[in-house]
Amino acid sequence: MSVPIFDFSHLTPEERIELAEQLWDSLEPSGMSLSEENASELRRRRSALAADGNLGQPWREALDEIESGGA
Repeated sequence: MSVPIFDFSHLTPEERIELAEQLWDSLEPSGMSLSEENASELRRRRSALAADGNLGQPWREALDEIESGGA
């Protein structure tokens, strides 16, 4: 296992998620390459969502349902 560049052990899970989101948001889209296969899959998923219209449920509700054993 490699040694991390930064020690995140002092951060709460919520703080780590926030940091990951900030790092993701800092990326420039032009700096990322997307294969035609991935682009095609994203278009397919976007079309399926548009056709379905169901955005799902908030993550907290989904997690509560999973943790309670319901489905």
